[in-house]
Amino acid sequence: MSEKKCALICGISGQDGAYLARYLIGKGYTVYGTSRDAQMTSFHNLVRLGIREHIKLESAALNDFRSVLQVLMKAQPDEVYNLAGQSSVGLSFQQPVETLDSISVGTLNILEAIRFISKPIKFYNAGSSECFGDTGAPADESTPFRPRSPYAVAKSAAFWEVSNYREAYGMFACSGILFNHESPLRPERFVTKKIVAAVCRIASGSDEKLYLGNISIQRDWGWAPEYIEAMWLMMQQNTPDDFVIATGESHSLNEFVDVALSCVGLNWCDNVVIDKTLLRPTDLMVGHGNPAKAREKLGWQARYKMHDVVRLMMDAQLNADTLL
Repeated sequence: MSEKKCALICGISGQDGAYLARYLIGKGYTVYGTSRDAQMTSFHNLVRLGIREHIKLESAALNDFRSVLQVLMKAQPDEVYNLAGQSSVGLSFQQPVETLDSISVGTLNILEAIRFISKPIKFYNAGSSECFGDTGAPADESTPFRPRSPYAVAKSAAFWEVSNYREAYGMFACSGILFNHESPLRPERFVTKKIVAAVCRIASGSDEKLYLGNISIQRDWGWAPEYIEAMWLMMQQNTPDDFVIATGESHSLNEFVDVALSCVGLNWCDNVVIDKTLLRPTDLMVGHGNPAKAREKLGWQARYKMHDVVRLMMDAQLNADTLL
């Protein structure tokens, strides 16, 4: 019988961290998770998924090398998943230093701590489709990075750190370049959850309006719980490699809103207001991924596309998060 694996998830309190924790627990892993202050963090998402008591929670500041080293020594993981760092593109324009520090320095400290320990620990890094900038043609693993936000710059730096440590030190280190992936665990600062929550409130009798910025942007939206599986599959390969994870379809924010409104029989003119103050200094017009390599080498492909994602989020919002 094989020995039980141990995984350390940095950033376990977020959407992806919570779903990944549930997935790994289901596969029999011992799961450690970090937060900057584990005693004060509510770990609301872990509670919602009913798994908080099954995880060993530790405090760790990823921009502090000693803190990272301590938690690695304590957990002794076989796999480390770095899902931590400032996660909002919009907020990164307001907090560029914090964004760069939490993502690029945090990633570098984990890589260096793994190298320092000199044990065969596998490392997964959460990359981002934002690194590509406007994709035009669907982006794959060979598409150049043209970041257009502090968040994307930070994620690009982290990606190349991972690549460098893999090549220079022979580490099993890989990045998943994930396109937009949504779920009921998204906070309302993300426009998808903002839309779903507001539409559901309006349908329930609220007289508020849904205020949006640029509705012409196009994104490749997928379902977060199944993107987690792709992360795990990357870590089970014999050779570390980077993968684009996406649905392969791109849709406008306008379409996303249409589907949400149609779920509850509402219309645009009565409920949506375009607010120019919500426009970002720079934004991507088109995000579109080509997941062919993941399909070929990992055997992974998205089952849920944008219309499915909106309906799943709407159902969960209207039915007390029953589809988590």
